Amino acid sequence: MNNDKPIIIGVAGGSGSGKTSVTRSICERFADKTILVIEQDHYYKDQSDLPFEERLQTNYDHPFAFDNDLLIEHLNQLVDNQAVDKPIYDYKQHTRSSQVVKVEPKEVIILEGILILEDPRLVDLMDIKVYVDTDADVRIIRRLLRDIKERGRTIDSVIDQYINVVRPMHLQFIEPTKRYADIIIPEGGENHVAIDLMATKVETILNRKIKN
Repeated sequence: MNNDKPIIIGVAGGSGSGKTSVTRSICERFADKTILVIEQDHYYKDQSDLPFEERLQTNYDHPFAFDNDLLIEHLNQLVDNQAVDKPIYDYKQHTRSSQVVKVEPKEVIILEGILILEDPRLVDLMDIKVYVDTDADVRIIRRLLRDIKERGRTIDSVIDQYINVVRPMHLQFIEPTKRYADIIIPEGGENHVAIDLMATKVETILNRKIKN
């Protein structure tokens, strides 16, 4: 790996916007050894000191849910070419797992999450800031399908959470961060032109690093 500072790309956007699809599409254009993906939702705060009933009330769409101090510490270590132990979050227990995943630094780090552009400290670490902008009706349908299929939720519970938590948090905290983005990608992973442009930009930066 080149000793120069890794490129840090932030990919933000609301729940169900297609952030993961955009990240995956960019990664597919490069070798596995080139890109490391860090998901902000692995850095939800440890809640093992709280009773389980209290953990159930966690608002995962609020900035306070994240341990950004640890995330920033790990990003700085990766920039300094040091490996980190990335946490794993246990959604069934609503707290951080005792297990971790050791990850090595790579030439490109993609930081993905709904609120990565909300914290100025994270923004300052990013070389490229992307916001995936998808209509609310598409986002709720995607979230509905995901939560029913993958998390065993009922339609009523998903809709209730969306109306009472997800939507107001999106309007208050996530949507306003769009102003900090260098690039806005409408419709997420379906926008192949925008993804191609992003991949080309990354390739250009990597080639420049190699030449230098």
